[in-house]
Amino acid sequence: MQDAFSRMELLVGNAGEKKISRAKIAVFGLGGAGSYATDALARCGVGSLTLVDHAKITLPNVSSQILAVHSTIGMSKVEAAKKRIHDIDENILVHTYETFYNEETAGMFDLHAFDYVVDAMGTLSSKLLLISRAKEARVPVISCLDMGNKLDPSRLEITDISRTAVCPVAKAMKMELRKRGIRKLKVLYSKERPVKERIFRRKRNNVPTKPVEGNISFVLGTAGCFLAGEVVRDILSTGMNVRNG
Repeated sequence: MQDAFSRMELLVGNAGEKKISRAKIAVFGLGGAGSYATDALARCGVGSLTLVDHAKITLPNVSSQILAVHSTIGMSKVEAAKKRIHDIDENILVHTYETFYNEETAGMFDLHAFDYVVDAMGTLSSKLLLISRAKEARVPVISCLDMGNKLDPSRLEITDISRTAVCPVAKAMKMELRKRGIRKLKVLYSKERPVKERIFRRKRNNVPTKPVEGNISFVLGTAGCFLAGEVVRDILSTGMNVRNG
């Protein structure tokens, strides 16, 4: 008898489908890559998804984020994601936190409760905090690095952070992680050199502000699917009792 996941079961087997259906995944950051990763994980029928993001959907998100359509503008990203997930599979348990992850809010999350953590946040301090907490809890974590100003999805790669090149965020993270005694971290990054920033710089009170990065749907969508694929393959290959060191 066919169901929503019968085609997937042909690929991963009944035992594999059951493993996935018991998986508890946390996704921190529901921007471009994080929203696509969440969607892909839901379509694999994971057991539960915990979603963390403080932002609401805005008009510029429409060009690059799967949650963003004109009817969702103004909605919180976590609530839009929850609605979409339950439209895919009403049996997935969804926990939402409309909050910014930092030192003040990190205590809200018991990372031991998760089988995998996806870091798709854009703030370096939040990423470092989450990675450190996940390592302490010995929970597998994958971190998505900067996808801004990139046009070539074929240049994406999953590797250990020690093997990254080109990416300035990776360089900064390596230095900060070493200070925290963390030498290994699975990351998704782009080997593409950023497209030169041109029109993205804006002024406020005639004072130049930080350039706004450009982004595009097919890079962020590919990144999200890479993240989800790595999580599911790890769950299938190791079960859910293996913890990162």
